[in-house]
Amino acid sequence: MPKITEIEDLKRIYKRRVPKMFYDYAETGSWTEQTFRDNCSDFDEIRLRQRIAVDMDNRTTKAKMVGQDYAMPVALAPVGLCGMQSADGEIKAARAAEKFGVPFTLSTLSICSIEDIASHTSAPFWFQVYTLRDDDFMQRLFARAKDAKCSALVITVDLQIMGQRHKDIKNGLSAPPKLTPSSILNLATKVGWGLEMLQTKRRFFGNVVGHAKGVSDPGSLASWTAEAFDPSLDWERIREFRRRWDGPVILKGILDPEDAKMALDVGADAIVVSNHGGRQLDGALSSIRMLPQIMDAVGDRIEVHLDSGIRSGQDVLKALALGAKGTMIGRAFVYGLGAMGEAGVTRALEVIHKELDTTMALCGERDVANLGRHNLLLPEDFATRWR
Repeated sequence: MPKITEIEDLKRIYKRRVPKMFYDYAETGSWTEQTFRDNCSDFDEIRLRQRIAVDMDNRTTKAKMVGQDYAMPVALAPVGLCGMQSADGEIKAARAAEKFGVPFTLSTLSICSIEDIASHTSAPFWFQVYTLRDDDFMQRLFARAKDAKCSALVITVDLQIMGQRHKDIKNGLSAPPKLTPSSILNLATKVGWGLEMLQTKRRFFGNVVGHAKGVSDPGSLASWTAEAFDPSLDWERIREFRRRWDGPVILKGILDPEDAKMALDVGADAIVVSNHGGRQLDGALSSIRMLPQIMDAVGDRIEVHLDSGIRSGQDVLKALALGAKGTMIGRAFVYGLGAMGEAGVTRALEVIHKELDTTMALCGERDVANLGRHNLLLPEDFATRWR
């Protein structure tokens, strides 16, 4: 195994190994990609406060998220098409998460199905749903998630319509990929990836094909996905979803204090401060910059998590110190998945855990539960630069 000391090492291997269209899928924001870049660069504006001569024995990164105990306050975010980054990718990522002791979140638009994950793991996993037009499909999707004993429902609320992602459009991104002369040429250079994909039958959206009305084969999938998302989503619809699910509900895609208050009003158990990794509204503020305002608005009344831009354990610590109770990593684990499969996801988690633990110690803390703003040095206008 190559020497992996940071997430960037996995990203370099990932770029060499995975076809361009799937690499670009992970590394793409919408429009100019300003928000995509800000998600990471805004973490760099936050400095850490070093403390010394503090007993560092018996440190712990263990934490609770939505009532369950985990090895650290980091969940694998719902990422579509993981099974095209690596054959049976969602199964590999779920196994790595289970062994490490963190939650895995399965996307509705995954290649492996809910049933695939349930049959290859023993730990309960989280399931992510979009708000789709096809209500019959949605009801059966909820029932399938309950049958699989999913421990939390993550409702993505920031994808009523899709932001324009130039690279995905130009690459003809789909599952299976739309082949063009350039994509065929690129695929021919990814021999290891191709050999793995030939050994699996899972190459389509496993939660959709054979389950959604009129979608019985890959040929009928494209038209369904083009019309699937529901632009009429409102808070009453979200209330309805809350009533359908008798376990914890997490709303993902909150980026404004007023929406955070509404999430509390509809009965969500937790929210994820997220801008969809910079893939929706370009020009929106980064998740980490919006976190302080949202914490001030609802942080003492609902569990707040943060997603978008996390590439290290130090980023995790900064989010926790600003009040988040949990975080989600998407691209960071996808790099590992595409680079080395299940072992790569495990390595990504190990890297983030070590960085979190070491940084916590050097900041003078022994328990992630004790992290707070006293551990940080913030620019005076960090949360107020734009009003």
